[in-house]
Amino acid sequence: MRLRALLDTDALGLKLLGGEDELDRTVRGVMTTDLRDPSRYLSGGELVLTGLAWRRDAADSEPFVRLLVQAQVAALAAGEAELGSVPEDLVVACARHRLPLFAVHESVAFATITEHVVRQVSGERAGDLAAVVDRHRRMMTSGPAGGGPDVVLDLLGSDLDLRAWVLSPTGRQVAGPKDPEPALTAGVRAELAAEHLAATRTGRRAPHRVTLGSTTYSLFPVRGRGQPPVTPPGGRALQGAGAGRDVRETVLSDWLLVVEADAGDWAEERLDLLYGVTQLIAVERDRRDAARTVRRRLAQEVLELVQTGAAPAEIAARLRVAAPVLLPGLGAAPHWQVVVARVEWEDGDEQTGRVAQTLLEEMLVDPHATGPEQSDRIAVAHTGEEAVALVPLPAVSSEHDGSEAGVLAETLLESVREPLSAGLDGDGRVTLGVSAAVHSAEGLRGALEEARHARRVAAARPGRVCAAGHQELASHVLLLPFVPDDVRRAFTARLLDPLRDYDRRHRAELIPTLEAFLDSDGSWTRCANRLHLHVNTLRYRVGRIEQLTGRDLSRLEDKLDFFLALRMS
Repeated sequence: MRLRALLDTDALGLKLLGGEDELDRTVRGVMTTDLRDPSRYLSGGELVLTGLAWRRDAADSEPFVRLLVQAQVAALAAGEAELGSVPEDLVVACARHRLPLFAVHESVAFATITEHVVRQVSGERAGDLAAVVDRHRRMMTSGPAGGGPDVVLDLLGSDLDLRAWVLSPTGRQVAGPKDPEPALTAGVRAELAAEHLAATRTGRRAPHRVTLGSTTYSLFPVRGRGQPPVTPPGGRALQGAGAGRDVRETVLSDWLLVVEADAGDWAEERLDLLYGVTQLIAVERDRRDAARTVRRRLAQEVLELVQTGAAPAEIAARLRVAAPVLLPGLGAAPHWQVVVARVEWEDGDEQTGRVAQTLLEEMLVDPHATGPEQSDRIAVAHTGEEAVALVPLPAVSSEHDGSEAGVLAETLLESVREPLSAGLDGDGRVTLGVSAAVHSAEGLRGALEEARHARRVAAARPGRVCAAGHQELASHVLLLPFVPDDVRRAFTARLLDPLRDYDRRHRAELIPTLEAFLDSDGSWTRCANRLHLHVNTLRYRVGRIEQLTGRDLSRLEDKLDFFLALRMS
């Protein structure tokens, strides 16, 4: 706002004592002081309000005014309540240095002037920022990205004096202010992400306000295309067109905008502006997700080849294509790890593969890394109920044979357990399994089985977020990766092909019955209940299995052979 506008506001009770030619100066803020030297607290452009308590005699006015001029303040307003009128020596000093001087009537509180100036300046800044944000949005939606979320946060800092960060649902910093100090610690980020996930899951209206220590933060969800719209209080829907979608589809993948301020008493226009900023950040989020398409397709192709028992040479050829995409500039084919994740909801919905895919892509990024580009090396596929990550490792220590290299289950959980537990509380679980590193296509099938078995070990543990690694496995799974593919195929064919052929001809479901019988530890009652069969029907099916294979399911050796065949098939 201009100084001239202050004189036009009668309620402020200001009288101009000097500086008529300087009334077009811009006021960028306001400060009240009675310090003899307030320059350390001035940044330029302020209207300085003073009660003159710093003045002991006429000689004090000249150095005080000189300090204000050096700090490039816009003007000085002196109260008349202390001395009855503004001293002439102050009027002369201001005239000498061309500093506009106002007298403040004793009936007008400095707080009234401060509130008016702050309201006017903030409104103008918001209008300017809204125009910049709108222009930036049009640029980004019609062409290349305009610098990412950091550019938007710089606008908030420079034009609204708001410090802000963009966090992932696990609390990783995606973007932050230009001035990193004071930074958000990992613990604070985890708490903020946890509060956001819990508030979103329970349907609380955004922005969510959180006070940690003496600092209050306001949390705004960042949502992409096709997600439920965000509607500010009293306002219109601002994002997307996906109303009615289950919040569980996105709660574990949404970014959030953290603003170091209490938005509880913000005007509707200011809230609208912040929601507009989240839209702008969402454009970058969508752009990042689109860039994952190639990596996801590569992972899906490798997973299908491994699961269908493709020849190692065919899998190796696909890995040679994937390596330069995931690790640009790498001279040789890397080692690989497999990580399996599953999200399970209390209502039994099993089609959660896409949710697990997005979450796993975020979890596998180094928690200490910043910026969305850190996920460029992650390739994650999904099935109906699980996500499978193919993790490239550029080098593996020969000293450990790869057993200590790459992703470790406990490290994976260390920084994400708190926020994810809050987001899942009372309704769901996340379980993960991590394989050892393998150095060839032949080992990928075993690595996938190992990761899946480790995930089942994790699923048997209490807690909302659990993981297990290959180091924790002490069973047949450790041996399976070293069984040659031709031996595996021959072994499973001899035991299971007769049952598969019979199922195809008679739809007898002998294979599912065998799996359920073994999973029930040979208990007729538990297995019959699990399959919703009469025990006599179950006995008939087991008898048919024994007749077709020549095996006896009452013998431990034959049970073990069937168990291994099913695991290797």
